[in-house]
Amino acid sequence: MAVCVAVIAKENYPLYIRSTPTENELKFHYMVHTSLDVVDEKISAMGKALVDQRELYLGLLYPTEDYKMFRKLHNSYTDVMCNPFYNPGDRIQSRAFDNMVTSMMIPVC
Repeated sequence: MAVCVAVIAKENYPLYIRSTPTENELKFHYMVHTSLDVVDEKISAMGKALVDQRELYLGLLYPTEDYKMFRKLHNSYTDVMCNPFYNPGDRIQSRAFDNMVTSMMIPVC
């Protein structure tokens, strides 16, 4: 189960952030934005000097046993992108996508 889910645009800004309502919600938002900064630094370093391509690899970002959950998220994201009424780059405001993410989240007791 997930505690925080974020969808990032190719321009490196969040299209969608959802976390379980806990006292650490701000911490998860901070982690998402900090991760965006790390990716941005890696990409900008590529333009300054000839960087070894292996240095840009961030590593495995999710455990392999969570692949099914990732696949479910990816399929739902694809459905949002294929919607003719969605403008790429806008915030994701799909009820179906939100319900799918909610089903992936750890239930709050």
